Amino acid sequence: MSTSQPLAQRSLNRSLAVLALTAGVSISNIYYNQPLLTEIGESFPDDASWVGAVAASTQLGFAVGMVLISPLGDKMNRRRLILYQAAGICVALLSTALAPTLTMLAVASFVLGLFATMAQQAGPFAAELTPPAERGRAIGLVMSGLLLGILLARTFAGFIGSHFGWRAVFAMAIATILLMAVMVWRILPSSQPTATLSYRRLISSPWRLAVELPDLREAALTGAALFAAFSLFWTTLVLLLNEPPLSLGAQEAGLFALLGVVGILAAPWAGRMTDRHGPRPVIWLAITLMATSFVILLLGAASIAGLVAGVIVLDASLQIMQTANQSRV
Repeated sequence: MSTSQPLAQRSLNRSLAVLALTAGVSISNIYYNQPLLTEIGESFPDDASWVGAVAASTQLGFAVGMVLISPLGDKMNRRRLILYQAAGICVALLSTALAPTLTMLAVASFVLGLFATMAQQAGPFAAELTPPAERGRAIGLVMSGLLLGILLARTFAGFIGSHFGWRAVFAMAIATILLMAVMVWRILPSSQPTATLSYRRLISSPWRLAVELPDLREAALTGAALFAAFSLFWTTLVLLLNEPPLSLGAQEAGLFALLGVVGILAAPWAGRMTDRHGPRPVIWLAITLMATSFVILLLGAASIAGLVAGVIVLDASLQIMQTANQSRV
């Protein structure tokens, strides 16, 4: 027993680390284009007025994938599903890098978002592998990887895009997906399907659950509201930085994402507080912090110092909310 327990714990820790990596690497694909919108518009000058559709298409594809693909994790071996989606992401990334028109780029971006929903398999997989008493900690670790991917995607894209062009960002991202897929294949255990429903009933089941479970509705609406606010800021940041008085470019917009790493430190704490006190007080704290962050941004958006302070509080509040909210779900 004394030998097998540490071995089992080490195996669990390795699996959780790979799931955190999976969440971060996969979710990053839907944020690469945000700091690159100006450069993408310059590549298609005739259609530059609607370059924002590229970012919107990616997010829309992710939303559709949440409905049509994510529920399959209950019906399939999650490890196999992650590998299938990784293959789809590689094809979408290649199509994005080679897109000859803005319309084709928007279509490829939609497909990229569709398959990037493999990030949503990491949390349930972690919960499946972890004893209930440690579930908050496990979700906190996976959410750290998720938020790190969201934030560092912009840093990576801004730096590579400034030096090698925006197409190189998506071409190089293929290597990260392939590396992640190898780790998933070698380290993660097979999961056991928990649902025997048909695919049609499976994808309709979230709507039935939303009707029957008021706590689930509240958790979903809370998550939607806070993440919408978070996305509104990051989607428009590059446009704000590009205008006077700041007049900064894609690389500087990407560097702002590094500030969000400070928020990663909040995840383990949020997981422990959720295990100890329950999710509701932790979620209220996250709501209060995010409201505060927008007050800071409102007052200080014209200065680097104001943006820095606002970004740190904004990212920390989202991380706290995600950890507590998903543990609650």
